[in-house]
Amino acid sequence: MLEEASGFETMTDDPEATAAAIVKGLHDEGDPVVRAELGRRYGIHTDRAVGITMARMKAIAAPHRPNHGLALALWASGLYEARTIAAHIDDPELVDVDQMNDWCSDFDNWALVDTVCFTLFDKAPAAWSMVEPWANNDGEFTKRAGFALLWALALHDKSADDERFGNALALIDANASDPRHLVGKAQTMALRAIVHKRPKLLTEVDAIVRRLAASDDAPTRRVVRPIARMLAQP
Repeated sequence: MLEEASGFETMTDDPEATAAAIVKGLHDEGDPVVRAELGRRYGIHTDRAVGITMARMKAIAAPHRPNHGLALALWASGLYEARTIAAHIDDPELVDVDQMNDWCSDFDNWALVDTVCFTLFDKAPAAWSMVEPWANNDGEFTKRAGFALLWALALHDKSADDERFGNALALIDANASDPRHLVGKAQTMALRAIVHKRPKLLTEVDAIVRRLAASDDAPTRRVVRPIARMLAQP
């Protein structure tokens, strides 16, 4: 059966056909100006994009959620916008470790990392089991994903106990010297979220921040500098 969904004609009973229709619609609707702004304005560098705004991608996704099969088919297209839509329509309860690792291996820009971690992966049953291996991985976007996932969990996972976040602080301690901006920024934001959401850990966070702030290593100091300023405020 065909239906009009957010401006795209889609096959509602066939994930592969629906994905193909959505991808075609994305290509037809893509705006070269929006595509050019991905890198210039937002620092999103990918050669697999057509130029669709985030608001439009969310509108396209809305009629389809949740749809695990369609999400997998859209992700397989390799298109940045299709993968962003996939993150918004997938059913987190059906996302397993294999899928998380497969999608993580495909990450090629920070925006996709953050969208998937904040929209989908942080709600998956295996979310916590991915934080440590990804954070300790050498790949830039995989490591970013580990700390972005920790950041998302700090903001969204109200059921986790403080001990989990306390243990995760060791990952930041061990990886703060990574010189890559995208990694360090995610570490900073994870710390910020823990400070805001887990007040019982303030003493522990403060001790780590003070020690890292005194490091001879510039990337390490850069990770904790905003947190040190935040903790110093009355």
